[in-house]
Amino acid sequence: MTCPLDCEYLQDARRHDKPVPLASVKMPHEDIRVGEKFLREHEELLQFLAGSLSAAAVETSGAADFDVRDALDAMIRTYRTLEAGVYYETLPQNALASRVCRTVRDDIARFHLEERRELGIPKTRDTDILGMLVFLARLELDRNNGRRRGRAFIGLLRELAPAPANPGGTDSRLVLP
Repeated sequence: MTCPLDCEYLQDARRHDKPVPLASVKMPHEDIRVGEKFLREHEELLQFLAGSLSAAAVETSGAADFDVRDALDAMIRTYRTLEAGVYYETLPQNALASRVCRTVRDDIARFHLEERRELGIPKTRDTDILGMLVFLARLELDRNNGRRRGRAFIGLLRELAPAPANPGGTDSRLVLP
């Protein structure tokens, strides 16, 4: 049985987790720079992606941090192909990660449509999404406690982008901030 993310005992245990040293882990996609200025300028996109990723992981029964890592890696590879002018969608072999990946991909597509509807033009570039996905992948490495079924990163995502109340029955992940 999986403990709920808001379980007080689970949260207390996370406070006592010893971080896995990052010195032994190569940072993914070192060629992509994600600085403080970029994060500040795209804070709304970060909240949207964190919320979408969090919701997708929670809605995917059995999904853990490593599944989210696989999903992020696949999405990053897909967005890298877009930089080269080719669209080649990468999906993870892992069924849980694949479901998370598809859900977030669909949310991003709806985000673009909503943005076009609201603003008349797409504001968010694929490069911006790629940068945020890389940031989230690095954050996952930092927060992952090394346990195969651990969900510390998923819990952090919920804190970064808590699901707002959903009074109208619409998918709250799709509302432009």
